[in-house]
Amino acid sequence: MKITVKLFAIFRNDRFKIEDREYPKDATVGDVLTALDIDHPELGVALINGRHVDTETVLTDGQTLSLFPKVGGG
Repeated sequence: MKITVKLFAIFRNDRFKIEDREYPKDATVGDVLTALDIDHPELGVALINGRHVDTETVLTDGQTLSLFPKVGGG
């Protein structure tokens, strides 16, 4: 299935900003993180089509997944 993946902030380093990618049927948000070599604890927010989801959410063909890292500051 084809998923549009949008990466933000440090997740773009050595990766991409937006890309259409193929994933197996029933892939989860966590599977995408693993495929992109992003440690799950680094994830701050995941959105599918603009709605907040968790790493166990199953993706379906044609969705847009946006991934934001945790933000630090002080």
